[in-house]
Amino acid sequence: MKGFALFLLIITLSFSASAQVQTDENGFQTFEMKDGDTTYLMKQYFLILLKSGPERSQSQEEAMAIQKGHLANIDSLAALGKLDIAGPMGDNTELRGILVLRVPNLEEAKACIEADPAVKAKRLTYEIHPWWAARGSRLR
Repeated sequence: MKGFALFLLIITLSFSASAQVQTDENGFQTFEMKDGDTTYLMKQYFLILLKSGPERSQSQEEAMAIQKGHLANIDSLAALGKLDIAGPMGDNTELRGILVLRVPNLEEAKACIEADPAVKAKRLTYEIHPWWAARGSRLR
């Protein structure tokens, strides 16, 4: 774990020392990171951590309707090109799911998640964190 923490510290220091954040033509923040012969075009995304909310005592029927609306909201964000990946957690803890949004700013990320029926019903709460990844990154 110490090695990973050191790696993060080195990346953070090199980012702050050498990276110059710019705004692209669509309003997204980007920067270039050079590593030897490779240059990575970094882009800012927004990581949403969905957590159990304070209102989870709905009837099963009501909870299913809220869940259906929650999934429809996720589908809508994906169709609009604002969502890159989403999914539930595989254990039964307070953390319920993760979304990665591709939107230009924190305000739009908040608007996307606050439109979610599960958030509106307080069945879910959320945290938003700006998150940087190399453009074109993907899960395998």
